[in-house]
Amino acid sequence: MKIDYFVPLSGYSILACDLSNIKFNEKCVINTINQNAFVVAEQDEDFKSALLNSDILLPDGIGIVAAAKLLTNKTIKKIAGDDMHMYLLNVLNEKGGSCFYMGATDKTLALIKRKLSNEFPDIKVGSYSPPFKPFFSDEDNAAIISRVNQFKPDVLFIGMTAPKQEKWAHKFRSQLDANIICSIGASFDFYAGTVVRPSKFWQNLWLEWFIRFIKEPRRMFRRYGYNGPIFFWMILIQKLKTIFELKTPAELMNLN
Repeated sequence: MKIDYFVPLSGYSILACDLSNIKFNEKCVINTINQNAFVVAEQDEDFKSALLNSDILLPDGIGIVAAAKLLTNKTIKKIAGDDMHMYLLNVLNEKGGSCFYMGATDKTLALIKRKLSNEFPDIKVGSYSPPFKPFFSDEDNAAIISRVNQFKPDVLFIGMTAPKQEKWAHKFRSQLDANIICSIGASFDFYAGTVVRPSKFWQNLWLEWFIRFIKEPRRMFRRYGYNGPIFFWMILIQKLKTIFELKTPAELMNLN
């Protein structure tokens, strides 16, 4: 899939258009990037490769939006994995399509199915809860792929948290019989209601991250308290390099 509406950011191609502008006319992998993922990818080559090879990479964080403005002077809007999830559900419901949820617990998946039956009754839904472990065995992967391919969904939603879900989708995309493969992490819990996403009020104030940090400080500290400052330092360094590269030697000599 080729998307013409994107912003280049440190080698990544970030989606810069409304979801309604996307034509899902061929197989594609959708991932998200935020400031935490940006930093983690610098230490995880497989994760970075998965993000770089995304067909659609969503700007899922105000840090990414701010960095795009600072480095490219282009304005994009935040699009969370949850936003893509709801958009695709509406599309599937209109055409009577199908989706498959891979990840989370059986309890969470049951809650998702129950809610979908009420809100999107024309969608055919399948699901599978994989083993809860850091790494899947070959047998685990074969079982997951078999369950997905038996269902043949229009959209495969993967919810195993980053970077596991992105690396898994990247590794097995060619073996998965699904038109759209979408890694959406916390959206499983958001939709099931087991975790409440901060309201539109906080989202519009660009403070969704802060509310999530307040609610789960221990889990979110590394993401926002540690990797957040590292991300902004990395972006600042890139901006300074751009500024100085644009300076002529004579201009640099007169900086003082």
